[in-house]
Amino acid sequence: MAFVVCKDVVVAASWDDRIDRFWESADDAAPDLIIEEMGSLIRERPADDPDALYEWASVHDFLGREAEAIPLYRKALASGLAGPRRPQALIQLASSLRNVGDAQAAVDLLQDLQSDELTGEASQAFLALALYDAGRPDAALRVALKALAPTLPLYSRVISSYADDLQRGASGQA
Repeated sequence: MAFVVCKDVVVAASWDDRIDRFWESADDAAPDLIIEEMGSLIRERPADDPDALYEWASVHDFLGREAEAIPLYRKALASGLAGPRRPQALIQLASSLRNVGDAQAAVDLLQDLQSDELTGEASQAFLALALYDAGRPDAALRVALKALAPTLPLYSRVISSYADDLQRGASGQA
């Protein structure tokens, strides 16, 4: 257990608080140190802890080691990852799959993922990238425009309509 001093009072810092502090200072210029620091935090949890597996996957992903991150993300999800880490894991897994050349698997993961308070429309941005890499540029543009349209104060309806026109023109591409 780590402790933090707050106004001359010693308070135990939770594992999640220490994870948050880790990510605030993470620097990919020192990969060995970052693996060592996260490894120390991960070893505090059981081997099948979904949150720990997710964080371990994330640090590998952060360091550009997507091929190592993918099975860790999958294991975290299969172990019951829940809460705010779950949509993040799905987005990050899809991004890693896309980066290693499996754009269709990324599309499959993201096509039904809904936005949430924490990730917003990030799933749609990553879906657009995956669709583009999967050779479906019209579908990618449509997804991106549909995600963007609600944020436009003046042209929301027309951009959404144009995106719908792309769908009709694509004749069945999703």
